[in-house]
Amino acid sequence: MSSVSTPEGRAVDPGAPGQLLLLLDPAARRADGESVRIARDVLAGGADVKLALPESPSELDRVLAHRGRRRPVVIGSDLALQRVLQALHRQRDLGSDPLGVVPVGRPEAVASARALGVPAQPVAAARAVLCGSARKLDLLVDDGGGVVLGEVRVHGGWSGRPGALRSLWAKLAAAEQGTPPVPDAHRLRIEADGRLLADLPHAVHRLRVSLPAGAGEMELRLHTPDGPRTLRAARLTVAGRGFGYEADGYRVGPVRTRVWTLHPGVWQLLVPAA
Repeated sequence: MSSVSTPEGRAVDPGAPGQLLLLLDPAARRADGESVRIARDVLAGGADVKLALPESPSELDRVLAHRGRRRPVVIGSDLALQRVLQALHRQRDLGSDPLGVVPVGRPEAVASARALGVPAQPVAAARAVLCGSARKLDLLVDDGGGVVLGEVRVHGGWSGRPGALRSLWAKLAAAEQGTPPVPDAHRLRIEADGRLLADLPHAVHRLRVSLPAGAGEMELRLHTPDGPRTLRAARLTVAGRGFGYEADGYRVGPVRTRVWTLHPGVWQLLVPAA
């Protein structure tokens, strides 16, 4: 079978997936053991596979560092994919191989992988690993070593306390339905590529950061009492007395400062061939 060329020029041979390292998130097996079994069977039927169940960052680092020529395949949630990307970033090994993903978990727990083009069903996702094409993608990396696949949200109403978070969801739901933003304002200093967008004396309701496909920049949507503002940047700094945020839907914080830097086209994801 002939190779499939990606828009970026990289060819992946669908007939020769080679050796795969299946990185199984233990939470995925507990959440949906049947989907995990199906994915393993499909992948084992088309390639030489080795299974690993890393349960700590150090164990994940060791498994990836000693994988040889095996291509990593994540079976699990967006959080599991984040952890693998973080480990590869620490090892300066993000771009050596395209990454395969079989999403397993609740719909909201695999939303980022789905948004990047990975099929929801385990059979289709496994087939994309075996005979798909590699898509180059951007990645946000923060100064704490975390990575973001698709979106960061900083909310004025959440300082990281569980009680504040529960009330925040109701406010966000109203905002998504088009009602005026009502979260309490946060006092934040926000800089994008060295430009000051907001300072501590001024109120910030929300800040949303996304990665538009192929843009090579992050898109910032800032909501203040003066109204919304949209711009693009490669580096973002947020500072405050203590604020929380969501990275791909997972809560982080509170922190006092966080710096996100865009790394364009730094990793590759296997998706169904066109």
